[in-house]
Amino acid sequence: MTPSQDVDTVDTVNVPNIDPEGYGNSETDPLDDLPSEVEMSLFDHLEELRQRIFYSLIAVAVGIIGCFFAVKPIVQLLEVPAQGVKFLQLAPGEYFFVSFKVAAYTGLILCSPFILYQIIQFVLPGLTRRERRLLAPVVLGSSVLFAAGLLFAYLLLIPAALKFFISYGADVVEQLWSIDKYFEFVLLLLFSTGLAFQIPIIQLLLGNLSIVSSEQMVSGWRYVIMGAVVLGAVLTPSTDPLTQSLLAGAVLGLYFGGVGLVKLTGK
Repeated sequence: MTPSQDVDTVDTVNVPNIDPEGYGNSETDPLDDLPSEVEMSLFDHLEELRQRIFYSLIAVAVGIIGCFFAVKPIVQLLEVPAQGVKFLQLAPGEYFFVSFKVAAYTGLILCSPFILYQIIQFVLPGLTRRERRLLAPVVLGSSVLFAAGLLFAYLLLIPAALKFFISYGADVVEQLWSIDKYFEFVLLLLFSTGLAFQIPIIQLLLGNLSIVSSEQMVSGWRYVIMGAVVLGAVLTPSTDPLTQSLLAGAVLGLYFGGVGLVKLTGK
């Protein structure tokens, strides 16, 4: 057998085409990859969580103390919707504790961007590229909607509720209110409305994570209406139908606006 014949009789080995960059035959979507996988032990995670919580608590404490020293104009601003009503201090130190409560709520709002930053930094290493793309719109949208909820409550819900209560007993009782009860009512309504305005953000997350589609959200409109009515009754500390209807209507508008937002993203 000649050398040339020997070469011709050698079995050919099929070698698969290998993509030099490593992506040609990849079955996984690159968006589902972790950009920077860093191995951390459980104790490392707990230590980082402890540090994040510690920094957040320090920021909240500083914010509350700062707001406490500037609480008088904040209190005066929150008293504006109660036009023509006189406030009474019915117990020693009642205004002091009200001032601390107002400062605590205000300080928490002012420090919420820093707290949100700490949360993002903690969960960021475990997010895929697809999930990271949602961070910016979710954070921005959540902040804008929470501020819109506060304005909606301050400009519409609170005045409507107070007008109802003042006019209801105007010819029977004189309007002298406990300052503690008033601010408990106002602060609760402000925060519950701000949280209710997060509905579109929740829908956006559920849709882009392929948990619920926009069609499924629309198909359950009957339950949504019932839930909006119940939510309006639960979140409003007053019992007047006008305030509950305003909040329920806002919740419905936010929900169907969120459905449209999810549909725009193709989900």
